[in-house]
Amino acid sequence: MEQNEKLNAEVIAVLPNKVKISVDDLEDFQLAEEKLKVGSYLRIADNDNVVLIAIIENFNIEVGVNQSGEASRKYILEANPLGIIRNGQFERGGDTIAIPPKKVEPAKKEEIQKIFEESLEDERKFSFSTLSADRTISVPVDGDKFFNKHIAIVGSTGSGKSHSVAKILQKAISSKKGTYEGLNNSHIVVFDIHSEYHTAFPNANFIDISNLVLPYWLLNSDELQELFIDTEANDHRQRNVLKEAIVNNRKKYFDGDSALKEKIHFDSPLFFDVHEILMYIKNRNNEKKNKSNDILYKTADGEEHKFNIQNAEYLFEEEVEYTGSSASGTNNGSLINFIDRLENKINDKRLEFLFGEASKKISFEETLSELLGYQEDTKSNITILDLSGVPFDVLSITVSLISRILFEFGYYYKRIRTENSLGEDSVGNDVPVLLVYEEAHKYVPNNDMAKYRASRESIERIAKEGRKYGISLMLASQRPSEISETIFSQCNNFLSLRLTNPADQNYVKRLLPDTLGSIVDKMPVLKAGECLLIGDAVVLPSIVQIEECDLKPSSTDIPYLQLWKEQWHSLDTEAIKKAWNR
Repeated sequence: MEQNEKLNAEVIAVLPNKVKISVDDLEDFQLAEEKLKVGSYLRIADNDNVVLIAIIENFNIEVGVNQSGEASRKYILEANPLGIIRNGQFERGGDTIAIPPKKVEPAKKEEIQKIFEESLEDERKFSFSTLSADRTISVPVDGDKFFNKHIAIVGSTGSGKSHSVAKILQKAISSKKGTYEGLNNSHIVVFDIHSEYHTAFPNANFIDISNLVLPYWLLNSDELQELFIDTEANDHRQRNVLKEAIVNNRKKYFDGDSALKEKIHFDSPLFFDVHEILMYIKNRNNEKKNKSNDILYKTADGEEHKFNIQNAEYLFEEEVEYTGSSASGTNNGSLINFIDRLENKINDKRLEFLFGEASKKISFEETLSELLGYQEDTKSNITILDLSGVPFDVLSITVSLISRILFEFGYYYKRIRTENSLGEDSVGNDVPVLLVYEEAHKYVPNNDMAKYRASRESIERIAKEGRKYGISLMLASQRPSEISETIFSQCNNFLSLRLTNPADQNYVKRLLPDTLGSIVDKMPVLKAGECLLIGDAVVLPSIVQIEECDLKPSSTDIPYLQLWKEQWHSLDTEAIKKAWNR
């Protein structure tokens, strides 16, 4: 070092997860083409072979007096070490640099670019964002690790959350290995709560309340009870009668082996007629005992029967006449509220997708093909489930049923492939599926309320076991603190856009690695589309800018004032009424 050369920057402290740098002249220290800021990268060298890359997370000014008695100031930068460049190769982690480091300077653009571009093999790269500090640097993720391990995308209203989701999915369905014609092998199901994504995917398999058909008979015991029984009342009599009716009705329609018939239970995925269930419960509500303490009834043909499981099928077909006179020890009159609830659900036009005639006839194979975009006439990589028209009181059950069907697909498909390949094929599921839960806090909240139990259990199972069977999930929410922690904690990749609510900020911080330091404190001030990208799939935790969507979701804010300034708009209330009552 020449005598007149001044040391402008030096490392003054090295901590396990932090490096402190003192800078004399900030203008001389920073590169001409880039202004230093929180999130900028530094290179700290100990010799010619090893360079530590760190990201600035804090900035302070120390005011003092120099040797001449003049006022002076030093700039203190605190940086989080990310990894080292050794012999031209980047390695995550920074615990091998010699102490004290010899030289500190802003990282060169080509070095940062090299880290991101050379960290992954080309076939594994999946890019949807650029470095926020330099938009010319692409930030790829490992596509396999990104989609194989669950994803959480969080951000307040207006932060660009829906656009981020749309961009990632658009990239996924357009990615190809080679130059083949037609669709790639991506399979994505989006639970669209606010009818946002159809505009972003005009060629998607679009399902809304007008064409949605779900087989109610595939509902499990928890879902059936949540749907039909007042769970807060804790009425065991209602539960027992419902279970009895469904099990017996399933046996009635089962035409298989008699030994298998005896094994039918409440959760068996077999057909039952919901209208016959209603008739059965109505009959049980009217039952009376005779003097011998037996429950006897007459059918329309005048034939008398004693009530037992063997002749229970008569109660499904018609209203019977009881010959007894005593209601003591029977269900007589105690199931009225249960019947009213059941009738209201079955006859509710809004629930036609679940209890209509089409729901009785649709098979499991047809349901699965529809959900996965395998229709006979058209194929589609992405299915948009527009659930905005589904009544809120059955939203949780609807999400639960669909999620469970798709999980069961993954489970049994892997089982079949494993049995057929006899261990030759290491890929258990060659049709992996991504489930995108938009506004997830609405149906998997962080509480134990009974009405959310079904969907919470279904999605928690996917979060804990789904990856083994080729079923992964993407959670998108503006209120991460209200999402089931069991589900959220299973996510390995995070995109945190602007979060303004302190509870949400703290919740996300608690689930992110401690090594990020104060970089996470930038969450409240991120610009629209800007986010903290972190996880197993990305080489460096980075603040990135999500690329623009090819086609945007319809989540743009309504311009109230501009619309209010316009001349009075007329309304077609008759059309609104028809749509309401449809």
